Amino acid sequence: MTTADEGPAGRLTASEVASQPECWARAIDLALGTSGPAGWVAAAGCGTSYYILDAWAVLREKSGAGATDAYLASRVPTRPFDRLLVLSRSGTTGDVLDLLAEPRHRDVCRVAIVGVAQSPAAALADVVVDLGFADEESVVQTRFATTALTWLRATLGQDMRPLTEQARQVLAEPSPVPPSARHLVFLGHGWAAAMAHEAALKVREGAQIFAESYPAEEYLHGPIALAEPGTYVWALGRLDERIAQAVTATGAHLVDLGRDPQVELVAVHQFMLAAAADRGLDPDHPRHLFRSVT
Repeated sequence: MTTADEGPAGRLTASEVASQPECWARAIDLALGTSGPAGWVAAAGCGTSYYILDAWAVLREKSGAGATDAYLASRVPTRPFDRLLVLSRSGTTGDVLDLLAEPRHRDVCRVAIVGVAQSPAAALADVVVDLGFADEESVVQTRFATTALTWLRATLGQDMRPLTEQARQVLAEPSPVPPSARHLVFLGHGWAAAMAHEAALKVREGAQIFAESYPAEEYLHGPIALAEPGTYVWALGRLDERIAQAVTATGAHLVDLGRDPQVELVAVHQFMLAAAADRGLDPDHPRHLFRSVT
């Protein structure tokens, strides 16, 4: 519940979701003339940050920029690498700080992408990417995560400006899934599999709705057994026709709009807000969660 002074439920999260196109534009400008970390990169984060880096790792290798491994920050990399890149909105995440402070990592260049420049993670890093303009008051990450991905993709030479306009269009539209939906499955191919995991996390965090996520190809290997009328299978990126037909045959609702997975994630944010309101929940204050796990 919120008080009159706090304003309507979800006000902060809704404002941050709506500001994503502007934040992406600033990240694109920040990336101009930047090639991103070179060499073999180990990228580490927790929760949302891990999913963002997992997506980027696939994109980076596919672009030919170099070997890239994404790790949960609680799992210390065992393979050799040239750069350690961490993503932490608050810069206070305990597992990330432990990773940066690990003695055997002091001989590699440590890069920290943070929302708070004056933070412990930034102090431990050799190179700091300050995305403070996308920092958030909310517990649930939306704009910081997508802004970090925008910067990372832009450093790979991807033209991200059209996506800012597409995101604005998505924000002006209602969610393609009704807020009353209670069983969602998110699917993605390649780098979009990580985006599917992030989409499901957002729905669980902000709307407290059961949500599954899988690499698209794996969905037919068992999980589809739970699909039925009332299930919404939401694609992050275009699905293979074979998978789409299999989903439709179950009677489940298929949402397969073919938009860039990062743009589609914005639509998921919209759904999360609407579903939370439908359930009488306040996504600004999700239960059992905190801004940073220290």
